[in-house]
Amino acid sequence: MTQAQISREDRPTEGRYVAKIPGVDAEAELVYSRSDSRLIVAEHTEVPDAFRGQGIGRLLVTRLVDDARAEGVKIRARCPYVKAESRKHPEWADVFQD
Repeated sequence: MTQAQISREDRPTEGRYVAKIPGVDAEAELVYSRSDSRLIVAEHTEVPDAFRGQGIGRLLVTRLVDDARAEGVKIRARCPYVKAESRKHPEWADVFQD
């Protein structure tokens, strides 16, 4: 797996996680919204072709899960990719809301 740098841009009603790989002029993102202070809605994940097959999408979701746990909030997955990853990881069930 490639070493990606993940950052978070968080605003009151929306935000995103951004993954970059040094030396690659592209970025992957996981976009979310907030309906209230206790719920993050994962809206969309996009990974460019330059990052495919490197586990970057999974890293973005893992960071989302880690941050949700740290903040004591739940995640609702509207994004099909996030939903699929949540089903592959039953250990994340504590943070996902149906």
